[in-house]
Amino acid sequence: MNVGDKIPGILGLDENGKEIKASDFKGKKLVLYFYPKDSTSGCTAEACNLRDNYSELRKAGYEVLGVSVDDATSHQKFISKNGLPFNLIADTDKKLVEEFGVWGEKSMYGRKYMGTFRTTFIINEDGIVERIISPKEIKTSDHAKQIL
Repeated sequence: MNVGDKIPGILGLDENGKEIKASDFKGKKLVLYFYPKDSTSGCTAEACNLRDNYSELRKAGYEVLGVSVDDATSHQKFISKNGLPFNLIADTDKKLVEEFGVWGEKSMYGRKYMGTFRTTFIINEDGIVERIISPKEIKTSDHAKQIL
């Protein structure tokens, strides 16, 4: 997925099993953020920063939607534990991470594994990718300011 591309019509199922569609955000700007794993330090910092600045993001016309390959139960716990005011897509089949090009080989302490690259897509009112904040650019504890 690149700047100028239209996002897919169906994004996936949220933490409650509800289908989330691009049309749900028609006329609104969307912050679609991909993160590696629920309840890890970086992902919690990022989610909490977006939570703490949620009203500012909404005032600027943004809706927020998180995506990871964790399942709905994991997302429900993560939302509940951190009081997140936005939905999280449970991309367990990895369809969305692959479609957006944020799934690939990572390495930690010399061990190679497949995972999600922390990436944020800013999508305009017509469902077109306007801006991409890459993994190297994202500051998890100050992410809302980067978006705004």
